[in-house]
Amino acid sequence: MIAIINYGLGNLHAFANMLKDIGAPHHITGDAADIATASHLILPGVGHFDHAMARLKASGLQPVLQQRVLDEGIPILGICVGMQMLADGSAEGEMPGLGWIPGEVIRFPDTVGNQQLPVPHMGWNDVMPVAGAPLFKTVPENPRFYFLHSYHFRCAEAADIMAESEYGLRFPCAVRRANVFGVQFHPEKSHGFGRDLLADFASLGR
Repeated sequence: MIAIINYGLGNLHAFANMLKDIGAPHHITGDAADIATASHLILPGVGHFDHAMARLKASGLQPVLQQRVLDEGIPILGICVGMQMLADGSAEGEMPGLGWIPGEVIRFPDTVGNQQLPVPHMGWNDVMPVAGAPLFKTVPENPRFYFLHSYHFRCAEAADIMAESEYGLRFPCAVRRANVFGVQFHPEKSHGFGRDLLADFASLGR
């Protein structure tokens, strides 16, 4: 059973609908007891980094997440700000992140060379997975996903990069360390590509 974590943020029902389409058992929950028995976790997130971290802390779910993810090793997928929360911290705020994938979240520059770079990065963009990336096993070649963000993850270690994209510069758009996964784009808005990625996530450990 996949638990879509409800701490007050994110497109929860859009994820539920897509998981229903692929036949993956799931539920939306803010209950620690449900999280304690889930096989997989999805951590959505939208908006400001500090607001998301404060909502997660206020939910009281952080200890059970820590136990399930770090101690028991079940797969978790952070999405958009949920991915950024996996980092040590963000230039967008002052609160510490979860620190599950070493790195920091930084803002896109307003200019690259002589070119203005409109921020946020919004819309469809190409994604370039590394060879053997576990969340892209059944995703077709040359995938495109939907993005909406002003900040991006900068990994401390290149081995944690699972896929990259380009927007004025090349940046990690999917990260992975052991059982901890994150994607900056929105699979729930990315049609067939998003369904395939979520199906690959649901199949982890089977």
